[in-house]
Amino acid sequence: MIFEQLPAGGDRNFAYLLADASGREAALVDPAGNTEALLARVRDQRLDLLYVVNTHGHFDHSAGNAAVQAATGAKLVRFDPRARRTATEIGVRDGDELPLGRRTLRFLHTPGHSPDSLCILCGNKLLTGDTLFVGKVGGTGYGEDAREEYESLHRKLLVLPDEIEVYPGHDVGLTPSSTIGHERRTNPFLLRKTFAAFLELKRNWLEYKREHGIA
Repeated sequence: MIFEQLPAGGDRNFAYLLADASGREAALVDPAGNTEALLARVRDQRLDLLYVVNTHGHFDHSAGNAAVQAATGAKLVRFDPRARRTATEIGVRDGDELPLGRRTLRFLHTPGHSPDSLCILCGNKLLTGDTLFVGKVGGTGYGEDAREEYESLHRKLLVLPDEIEVYPGHDVGLTPSSTIGHERRTNPFLLRKTFAAFLELKRNWLEYKREHGIA
């Protein structure tokens, strides 16, 4: 399997290139800035880009969609509760899968940071977008979106094995990647066992960071 974590501009955004090494079929996740550099990685490795995938539709994760599709003919993959398909787009729902050569992309709907948030599981690698960061979680308000994020984290991600590798949408942690097990043991948001405690940390995150020396 080919797997690359690539800088994508913006606010320390990451894009991801995944491919089946034998069949050369590939997916590019969250292209935003630096589209020429991202496309160069595809060309340099002679990959057949089948999919452009968005973990969610925010501009800093999707701004490069059109340029990449125009250059490669790849189909756009994003959350759609109706799972509609057109000549240029594939809508996916929670639990849907797409083939990538001998690999499989599995999609987990994880609303919270945005209603359309997806996490993508391929083998032992989990691309978490803005749902889960290293040592942090995605931004929300303090209402239903926070409740949805709490449920997504506990019902969709923390049920995964400890060894699953976590690759977030932004380089905002101490390291650019982690594991479910490490986050389960150390992420202060995931250590809060009730929604009330989780929300309290969200409300007081800036103070918590100052007290614990978190950047």
